[in-house]
Amino acid sequence: MKRYIDIFMIFGVVLGCIFLTGCGRMRQEETEVSKEKTDAEELVLPGDQAEDQTGEEARQGDAQVSDGEILKFVDAWGEWHETEIDPAIRKHDYNWSCLTNTEAGIQYAGDERYTIRKGIDVSEHQGDIDWGRVKAAGYDFAFLRIGYRGYGEQGTLCADAKFQQNIVNAHNAGVEVGVYLFSQAVSVDEALQEAGLVLEQLQGHSLELPVVFDPERIRDDAARTDNVTGEQFTKNTVLFCEKMKEAGYQPMIYSNMLWEAFEYDMEALADYPIWYADYEPVPQTPYYFSFWQYSEKGRVDGITGNVDLNVQFLPQEIAD
Repeated sequence: MKRYIDIFMIFGVVLGCIFLTGCGRMRQEETEVSKEKTDAEELVLPGDQAEDQTGEEARQGDAQVSDGEILKFVDAWGEWHETEIDPAIRKHDYNWSCLTNTEAGIQYAGDERYTIRKGIDVSEHQGDIDWGRVKAAGYDFAFLRIGYRGYGEQGTLCADAKFQQNIVNAHNAGVEVGVYLFSQAVSVDEALQEAGLVLEQLQGHSLELPVVFDPERIRDDAARTDNVTGEQFTKNTVLFCEKMKEAGYQPMIYSNMLWEAFEYDMEALADYPIWYADYEPVPQTPYYFSFWQYSEKGRVDGITGNVDLNVQFLPQEIAD
């Protein structure tokens, strides 16, 4: 009988070892699967929205990116791109879980470091604006187009037909004003001409907000800037901005993720604030910016038709 008991005990020990080994292997496999899932999740960056994600899910999952990571982002035409995040460029620290944008309006609440205020940007295309109604609707600032260069071969430089009217009426309504120049400069000489137009049009006026340099590529048509390099765009931008500083104005740069990834030398422009355009649920850029243009199809009382909508991010101590 004892021999049978000994055999039974040995058999039990063998079964126990097999069981424990199997459990250990299962736990190891589960750990490896979990690690692979975690690694994959860490690569989901702002703008990297899977097809089965809703906008709300993408908005809530905006982990701050780290230096050296690859950023996936989508442009205004729905095309996806990848770029390596530059470790030398200042990053923003806004908390996108505090951002809501509904029919009731855009809000940023719950971040004790920052608050927002609302604004618009307009040109002669908006026609005559009732600035008193704009102010009453809760819009505290506006960027006015001061001029533009045509994107055709001649590149004619023109003042905006409504600028003088807009700056007077906006100020009379208590709306703070900045201006922007739509640039199609192909050289620093042309950027200098554009700076001269801005300074000429600003004579007799004051500004509360920056003077913005706004170079853009024309995606839907041939343009004189099609063969301009990112290096040249950067040189034009620096020249314009330095001329504004010399004249006593705060320069700023209009940008989007395509320009930050593939056009601008962002290190060369590090001294200038950014007005960032992005119509996704949250800004896709990891880099610091002061103003966000979040819609080109806004509706504002006092303005006929669509208008661009913006917010300014203010440190709470300044807002207070």
